[in-house]
Amino acid sequence: MRYPIHMFTHAITRKPSEEMVNGLTTAGLGKPDFRLALAQHDAYCRALADLGLDVTVLDAEPGYPDACFVEDTAVVCGEVAVLTPLGAPSRQGEQETIEPVLARHKPVVRIELPATLEGGDVLLVDKTFFVGLSDRTNRAGAEALSAAVGEHGYSVVTMPCCETLHFKTDVNYIGNNTLLVSPLFSDAVELARFDRVVVEDDEAYARNCLYVNGTVIVPSGFPRTLAKVRELGQPVVELDMSEFRKLDGGLTCLSLRF
Repeated sequence: MRYPIHMFTHAITRKPSEEMVNGLTTAGLGKPDFRLALAQHDAYCRALADLGLDVTVLDAEPGYPDACFVEDTAVVCGEVAVLTPLGAPSRQGEQETIEPVLARHKPVVRIELPATLEGGDVLLVDKTFFVGLSDRTNRAGAEALSAAVGEHGYSVVTMPCCETLHFKTDVNYIGNNTLLVSPLFSDAVELARFDRVVVEDDEAYARNCLYVNGTVIVPSGFPRTLAKVRELGQPVVELDMSEFRKLDGGLTCLSLRF
C-alpha cells in the first residue's frame, strides 16, 4: 500500500540557549559548541523554509537547556495539537510556552501527568500513530494520545523501545512507504506493511532523517546511510548536526511540523 504524500506548510522551532551545553545527554561526545549550534540551527530553519514551510522561530527559553528540541512538547496532526507532559522531569514546563503558538493553528488538547509522552516517541504515517514505549513515554501517555486523536479517525499502535532514548532514534518514515529502521525493528510485525531500509548501529544517528514535502534531510557524515537514501530516488539535503548530536538530538527533534 502506498500512502499519499502529506505536505507540511508550517514548522515551529526554538533557538538554543547558552544553557544547552548542560542539556541531558547519553552520547558521551562532549559539550556542544554554542555558537556552532546556533549556526547549525539557522541552517536547519533555512532548509525547512526552502522546502516550503512557514517557519516560526521562538526565542530561547531560560531555565530549560533542552527546550530547542520542541518536537517532544506536542504531537500535531491535521485536526488537533496534543500537548504532552514530558517524561524527563527537568523538561516539565517546556510545553507551556508552545501551547499558545500551536493554538493559533489548531485546537489544543492537553495530556496530564501521570501520563507521560514525548514527541520523539511518536511517528505519524497517514492515519496511524506509532508510539514507542520508553523511559520518556508510558502506556498511559499512549492511551491518552489515542483518546485525543481517535475521534478524528486516527489509530495508535504501541511498540517497545527497549534501550533507545526515543522510538524515532530507531524508526523514521522517509516517504514512498519506506522506513529507516535499526536492526532491532527490521522484522517488527507492526511495521510489516512498509518497505524497510536497515541502518546499522555504526551509523545509528543517521536513522533520524527528516522527510519534508518529498525531500529527505539527512545528517552529514554518514555516507552509507546517505547512499541508501539516494538510491530511493528522492531529493536529499544534507545538514551538519554535530552539536545537537552531542545532546542525543536529531533532525526530527528540532521542529514541530504540520
